[in-house]
Amino acid sequence: MSELERYTVTMPHELLEAFDSRNERKGYRNRSEAIRDLVRDALIREQWTEPNCRAAATLTLIYDHHTRAIGDRITELQHDFGELVVSTLHVHLDHHNCLEVLVMRGMSEEIRRLADAIGCIKGVKHAQLTLTAEGRDLH
Repeated sequence: MSELERYTVTMPHELLEAFDSRNERKGYRNRSEAIRDLVRDALIREQWTEPNCRAAATLTLIYDHHTRAIGDRITELQHDFGELVVSTLHVHLDHHNCLEVLVMRGMSEEIRRLADAIGCIKGVKHAQLTLTAEGRDLH
């Protein structure tokens, strides 16, 4: 493990109370663990804004499966983007709605292009993209 460094953070009392309350709800044992996670999250968010960043992602969709050819169009787009989609999960929520989750890995710009293209398909009610780093540079 890398060498740890100690530092001091100053903040208003109310903000610290809110932070401690959040950490307790989430199950953090101490502030240092919570701050490390927040720093990693900020660094990852900055990293995958770069178009040539290798990223991993999920795209969660809710769509009306009665919309004409929607399943075919979603599948066609996945094929258009080649090796980007590594896995999918399909769930029937009710008579009209399906949930689909695409797991992707590749360049962040390409992942965004696919997510935008799928999200614009008629019948897609909601599309939520979650990007992250592949983990190679996380400490």
